[in-house]
Amino acid sequence: MQNYLIKNIMVVNEGGTAVKDVLIKNGRIEKIDRSIQPDILVTEINGEGLHLLPGAIDDQVHFREPGLTHKATIYTESKAAVAGGVTSFMEMPNTMPPVFTHELLEDKYTIASNSALANYSFYMGTSNENAGEALKTNKRKNEIAGIKIFMGSSTGGLLVDNYLTLDKIFQESEVLIATHCEDEKIIKTNFERIKKEKGVLEPSDHPLIRDEHGCFESSLAAIQFAQKYNTRLHILHISTEKELALFSNMKPLGQKNITAEVCVHHLHFTSNDYSRLGNLVKCNPAIKAPHNREALWQALLDDRLDVIATDHAPHTLEEKGVARNAAGLLTLPANTEGSYERAHAGLPLVQHSLLLMLHYVKEGRITIEKVVEKMSHAVATCYQIADRGYIREGYKADLVIVDMNATTTATKENILYKCGWSPLEQFTFPAAITHTFVNGNLVYGNGHWNESNKGERLLFNR
Repeated sequence: MQNYLIKNIMVVNEGGTAVKDVLIKNGRIEKIDRSIQPDILVTEINGEGLHLLPGAIDDQVHFREPGLTHKATIYTESKAAVAGGVTSFMEMPNTMPPVFTHELLEDKYTIASNSALANYSFYMGTSNENAGEALKTNKRKNEIAGIKIFMGSSTGGLLVDNYLTLDKIFQESEVLIATHCEDEKIIKTNFERIKKEKGVLEPSDHPLIRDEHGCFESSLAAIQFAQKYNTRLHILHISTEKELALFSNMKPLGQKNITAEVCVHHLHFTSNDYSRLGNLVKCNPAIKAPHNREALWQALLDDRLDVIATDHAPHTLEEKGVARNAAGLLTLPANTEGSYERAHAGLPLVQHSLLLMLHYVKEGRITIEKVVEKMSHAVATCYQIADRGYIREGYKADLVIVDMNATTTATKENILYKCGWSPLEQFTFPAAITHTFVNGNLVYGNGHWNESNKGERLLFNR
């Protein structure tokens, strides 16, 4: 294995930034010091003027394999992740078939071991019928990300709306439970009412159908279950101001039993963007009115929201009901009856999540230290990930070099998602990812790829 010495780089880690040297040996961070004189053969990288960050860890992605590989594969999306500075991911169970058994779960680990360029873990799926199988994760605490519960509708029978099933899983689970919280009855009632009123639904109706009330009621129910049994609960993709009253910053993250995630698209887009992007920004939970975005930012900065993720969920342009014009630009068709309802929900984001947050660093909305905290440190702490998420001696060398004086524009030519598009196309980010190390291997460096080494299975200190 090649060893590296990164010289004179601004190391962003654990709340501070300082110019250091970092020695990478045998896949781990061997030494961090002001001036390192190695006694081993190394490849030296001049880090002057650049920043070194711990690789981002995305706790919620949908990489679509197996069964939905026309949208994405673990290989294509992990490559996009690495290009964007994401060195580890935790992937959801709504593939085909849904991950309702441990045999199917292990099938995904096998696929990843042969193809993932980033480190990986997977969630066990749940239905109203498989509580016993899901709870077998108690015997595998250190090797599975957690149990995923969709409390709002998804695909392939993954909805869990039977309160007896929910009660059993929350009572007996010894691993983290991650929930998608939207109330199914409220969604259906809203849909039927608005459909009757308007006849033809459009993308801007999405946040009215999947509204703040539906999110709040479902999150409240999940929290009540967790409090009843002292269960470790992590609520995914918080999207409303109303839900924020349910979360606290009164304890350090490591002492919290109930934690929350916010996604980059809820921090960036608002309901005003439906007129410009239409079904391209249709996702669940919906992107909502601007006051929600402002409240999410405040809660992120004051630590009521604990981690930043993407909920990366690629669909083809055809599934979105969108095409490209002769110039290659995305064009929205005229809204017609059924076009909103047919459009799949989800956005591809993992290649640009870190860059988008660095945009907000340049805007002065958040510090680079806080971005590292929320995208790396806090995810590792929240999930108790072993030896990752920090720039520490002895830790795995999952590292990203960033040039804060360069720019990156998202275009259809440089997007690596298999679906081939992004809601952030033509956006210019005020930074560039120059190098990404995964387990000490330089997988991506200045546009060049080394795919000979695959990512590793994440382990958890539980």
